[in-house]
Amino acid sequence: MENNITRLFVYGSLRSGFHHPAYDYISKYFSLISEARVKGHLYDLGSYPAALPTTDEAFIVGELYDLKNADDFSWAIEQLDAYEGVNPEEGEPKLFNRELAEIFYNGQQATAWIYWYNGIIEDQPIIASGDIMDFILHKSKF
Repeated sequence: MENNITRLFVYGSLRSGFHHPAYDYISKYFSLISEARVKGHLYDLGSYPAALPTTDEAFIVGELYDLKNADDFSWAIEQLDAYEGVNPEEGEPKLFNRELAEIFYNGQQATAWIYWYNGIIEDQPIIASGDIMDFILHKSKF
């Protein structure tokens, strides 16, 4: 079943509104399905957000994508795994884990890959809205 999942949920620098160079990669290999949400808590680590799954009624806002060509999945996901620090070099910390999660969008549900944070969140500020874009906009006004 896992090998058939070609959808991807992104909530940070890979979202379209960030205009991050990594988004060029996303837009080349993936098609935007919709804005979406996943159950979780989002934290501000300064240089990037970190998401952790939850069973609470808390949601992280992001975007749901589907791979344009299923044959590209292994190569495309390996590049994203490298970007997200899933398979670090020896001595480097493993920043994120890629796992399947239930995604909610347009009154529907789908299973998609997500990068959950693998580190310690202790004393990191939570992003109450679950939306990093909203958080950055409001933070820059102060």
